[in-house]
Amino acid sequence: MRTDVVVIGAGQAGLSAASGLARAGADFVVLDGEDGPGGAWRHRWPTLRVDGAHRIHDLPGLPFDPADVTRPAAEVVPEYFADYEREFGLSVLRPVHVRGVHDDAPDLRVETDRGTWTTRALINATGTWTRPFVPRYPGTFVGRQLHVADYRGPAEFARKRVVVVGGGTSAVQLLIEIAAVAAGTAWVTRRPPVFSEEPFDGRAAVARVEERVRAGLAPGSVVSVTGLLRTPAVRAAQEAGVLERRPMFDRLVPTGVAWADGTEYAADVVLWATGWRAALGHLAPLRLRGPGGGIAMDGTRVVADPRVHLVGYGPSASTIGANRAGRAAAREVLGTLPVTPAPATGPST
Repeated sequence: MRTDVVVIGAGQAGLSAASGLARAGADFVVLDGEDGPGGAWRHRWPTLRVDGAHRIHDLPGLPFDPADVTRPAAEVVPEYFADYEREFGLSVLRPVHVRGVHDDAPDLRVETDRGTWTTRALINATGTWTRPFVPRYPGTFVGRQLHVADYRGPAEFARKRVVVVGGGTSAVQLLIEIAAVAAGTAWVTRRPPVFSEEPFDGRAAVARVEERVRAGLAPGSVVSVTGLLRTPAVRAAQEAGVLERRPMFDRLVPTGVAWADGTEYAADVVLWATGWRAALGHLAPLRLRGPGGGIAMDGTRVVADPRVHLVGYGPSASTIGANRAGRAAAREVLGTLPVTPAPATGPST
């Protein structure tokens, strides 16, 4: 199969890019590994309500205006994404699992479990959710360990002692939930958390991560360079002593975690809220990574292979930058490649 543009992933960034391509009448295909619309939002924990999530940004051309913000985000956002796909006539093929992208100069060859596509340009929007990151620490813990990606609600932690590891918003949200039912909790982070009364400056955070990817360094996350918003729930948790942070432990022990001074915390569960890494394994055949460990970028374009655009990577690995990156990638592709027009698609009437 041949097309001018392949978009891999139908989350926020992928749909933003696809809508730009569709408006221009481009010949493209969207391949998504999920069973239905919603991207990573399909897998958020059931207790995360829309009004408790980070701001969910509108997709281009269709406001996000849910009737009930107390419903789970894992239900509401996929419904919104499905509406968006229908509204703009975006035909997303799913589930399609991409096995590898190869150089077939002057084209790219995208091999999947449902066939092979040859394309002039690739917009990769696979995000991070499928690659949860758990750091390695010495020692052995006999209790349960899980990542935020596996969290399904506080009930399973009732009457247990829980260590929550991580300094981001997810760690704080889950710690507050778990503390209400647990026998005890401990919060450990690598750096002292910084709380703010005002929402963080998203543009400044994105710019800091963008500097790293321009230099070819591993991007880190947007969240890692932002503070924690002191919401009423956070303020109440601080007053109750739930958010008393401890420095990062040195090792795991059979009964919990331990610090260099010999202090230990006995635990039944260690919950790692330690983020994700970019899901880019299918791009490995293109050898895009540089000596700095990252992929050098110029906007959304990969410096080592200008046919490839990454959205949902580095500065766009959150809803802060996903829309902007998706639209920018579509403009770049449309402006620099001899795209062959396809039958026009657009908003339904």
